Amino acid sequence: MLLLVTLLGGTLSVGMSEAQAADLKSGTVYVIPVEHKIESGLEAFLKRGFKEAEDRKAALIVLEVNTPGGRVDSAEHIGDIIAGSSIPTVAYIQGNAASAGSYIALHADKIAMRQGSAIGAAALVDSSGEAVSSPKEIAYWKSKMSAAADLQMRNPKIAEGMVDPSITVEMPELGRTKEKGQIISLSSNEAVKVGYADTVASSTEEVIHWMGYSGQDTVRVERTWAENLAMFLTDPTVMTVLLFLGIAGVVIELLVPGFGIPGILGIVSFGLYFFGNYIAGFAGLETGILFIIGLILLALELFVPSFGILGILGSACLIAGVIRAAYDTGDALRSLGIAFAAAVVVIAIVVWIFKERGIWNRFILRDELTADKGYSSVKERTELLGLEGVSITALRPAGTAVIGTERIDVVTEGGFIAANSPVKVIKVEGARVVVAEA
Repeated sequence: MLLLVTLLGGTLSVGMSEAQAADLKSGTVYVIPVEHKIESGLEAFLKRGFKEAEDRKAALIVLEVNTPGGRVDSAEHIGDIIAGSSIPTVAYIQGNAASAGSYIALHADKIAMRQGSAIGAAALVDSSGEAVSSPKEIAYWKSKMSAAADLQMRNPKIAEGMVDPSITVEMPELGRTKEKGQIISLSSNEAVKVGYADTVASSTEEVIHWMGYSGQDTVRVERTWAENLAMFLTDPTVMTVLLFLGIAGVVIELLVPGFGIPGILGIVSFGLYFFGNYIAGFAGLETGILFIIGLILLALELFVPSFGILGILGSACLIAGVIRAAYDTGDALRSLGIAFAAAVVVIAIVVWIFKERGIWNRFILRDELTADKGYSSVKERTELLGLEGVSITALRPAGTAVIGTERIDVVTEGGFIAANSPVKVIKVEGARVVVAEA
């Protein structure tokens, strides 16, 4: 009897599973990972994923969220992408949706969480990881989180409590109150109780079935190698290093030519800088062209006298190209300033070490026009040697004599020779003609 009941129960279970499967809708489901740090590269990747889903007329988008947070501005743009999409979107939190990650998740139509995952802890921190204390910035981010929660009719006060430690938030569903000095972070079960998650699921497939789709036509969007490279190259620290190498390499090659390696390194670094921002969708070809024009103008300034005009125009083009290529103007200026200061130090050291090879040596006359090298500032009258003539004036010891038919200033070796005395040239030293009485 027990065996019969067991078999019957198993049959009923299978029958219900098949019935549920029959009710699932067909349709293309796009699965897009939201992983690692939120930055400009992730924004470009999600933009591409959503566009592909819309072009293919996908029925559902599942965002696999596991991020510690990141840039607020990137999170805002990603939130706009999700909110502006006509395709139903589910944020499936597989690990953490912390800080800016919680803001992204709150823009989805539905939120599913894996057991053990968390959402919240969205306090603002600066680049060094220290908490931001500016009331203005906190108020702004708190209002953004509150608005994101309100999109799907979630309690906005809880979102504010994820940002601002100075407020008190009642959470009767959990039987506790968020006190001052605390930041709200919700586990999967807690999020379901307060309405910040709609279900707990163990896999992406379960989330797809929960949304009513079979998942037979599932497309997983993966990053291309170029997007992975762009994500690395658009990191603010990497951008600063690339700009430093680019500036130092190109300037050293211009000032101390002949090495080749600094010039190649500089050009490659600048190329990687613009390539990363171009792949990420922040820079166009015009930014690279603007930068190349700047380099050409600076190079011309070294050879063409322009009273600094070419140098000023070249510098302006370089700076404009770097800033226009970057995602954030403030980050670009900061990176450029740090890179320029560091490059100046390195350039000064290299120029000092290799000062004998500097380009300025081309404009400095270093040859000595000495007699032993065949140079003389006066004509040497060697043809007078041995000729005779007559002194016109008394030679005491200098005076004037007629040698042949030419009046010449002459000197004796120290003796006195009276006027109208016959003399003979015994020595010629440059312009000094030495005579003796014949």
